Amino acid sequence: MSRVQLALNVADLDEAIVFYSKLFATEPAKIRPGYANFAVVDPPLKLVLIEDANQTPGTLNHLGVEVPTTEEVSAAQARLAGEGLATVMEEQTACCYAVQDKVWVDGPGGEPWEIYTVLADTEMPAGQLRSSAPGQAACCATRPALAGATPGENGCC
Repeated sequence: MSRVQLALNVADLDEAIVFYSKLFATEPAKIRPGYANFAVVDPPLKLVLIEDANQTPGTLNHLGVEVPTTEEVSAAQARLAGEGLATVMEEQTACCYAVQDKVWVDGPGGEPWEIYTVLADTEMPAGQLRSSAPGQAACCATRPALAGATPGENGCC
């Protein structure tokens, strides 16, 4: 089953968990320091909450589509590249307490979209939501530069 992912920045994770549990009538599927996600059945949605005092609460962190397999991630990358969109693939990436294969693409307003599959759960060092390369911030929407983008153009943090 594929489902849309919406990742929001929140100021108070506990407060956000209470609200979204009531809104979607479901409890979080995963809670970690500064992070929670909900696997909402109806409507099919992966809601991710990222606690970040440096971001405006309620703002978009990133968007995504969760798919069941790596093959579907690869097919999405081929389709998007075939449409002339700049993409970047990541394989076996530790992000948001999971090991994932994913492809990134930016929307027309610069909004980061990922199409991804979860391969396994993992813990993140010091509560970081993403493994980061030297000089990069550690957040889910930080990703390798898209082909043709200028440095720093497509980072969120």
